[in-house]
Amino acid sequence: MKRIKNVKSPLLILIACILFMGCSKSSDPSPTTSASVPDVFKKMYGATSVTTDGTYITIKTNGLPDHTSVYYATNNTLYENFSGATYANYTFSKNPNVISSQTLTFKIPLNPAVASNHAATPMGPIGVSINGIPFFNQYAAGGNPVSNEIAGFDQWWGHPQQSGQYHYHVEPKYLTTVKASKSALLGFLLDGFPVYGPLENGKTLVTSDLDTYHGHTGVTTEYPNGIYHYHISADAPYLNGSGFYGTAGTVTQ
Repeated sequence: MKRIKNVKSPLLILIACILFMGCSKSSDPSPTTSASVPDVFKKMYGATSVTTDGTYITIKTNGLPDHTSVYYATNNTLYENFSGATYANYTFSKNPNVISSQTLTFKIPLNPAVASNHAATPMGPIGVSINGIPFFNQYAAGGNPVSNEIAGFDQWWGHPQQSGQYHYHVEPKYLTTVKASKSALLGFLLDGFPVYGPLENGKTLVTSDLDTYHGHTGVTTEYPNGIYHYHISADAPYLNGSGFYGTAGTVTQ
């Protein structure tokens, strides 16, 4: 007896396709209506995602530094022992905390503008660096001067707090000396205004060169038409002075 080949009915195939398309349509995500992310925010290489709704930029990060640290667990490939002098030649004294993964979402204005009321920066994250590490202000826990904690800064001038959240209060040395440069874009504060290193047009800036918010308006590589921007400096308040220049967005963690 001649074996009949297993041939699928064209009608059955058509029915299956219709059913499949119907199911796919109901489960597919809605088409995105987000505006394109501007090129400057594509420099946030350490973020897990960068998106925009046309009004805000949303930056998500796990807060794990892409450089070595004595604060990583010793079985982590990025663990590196450290001793000797740290930032401002303080003798390093390790704090008891260990770096751990975070869930941080920064929502900052896409088109930042000067605020009518300049809010003080909060404790905790006040912005985010291009490698996804939060910026903190010039105060340590309890509102004390950060100089009380400088001895605990690692080889790249950052450290973790009690929950394991690694952060920078001062110049992020890895970004200014390895990944980028001392004149490069280093990140953004919550008000959407960019943060640059201490070097501008060949001059190393100090706090007296900047306004009360630790910035000024001028042309940068990323903003050829000029923009208000913050600068890192070696002297207090290091990154931000009397509050945000613009209206701050939000950070959730």
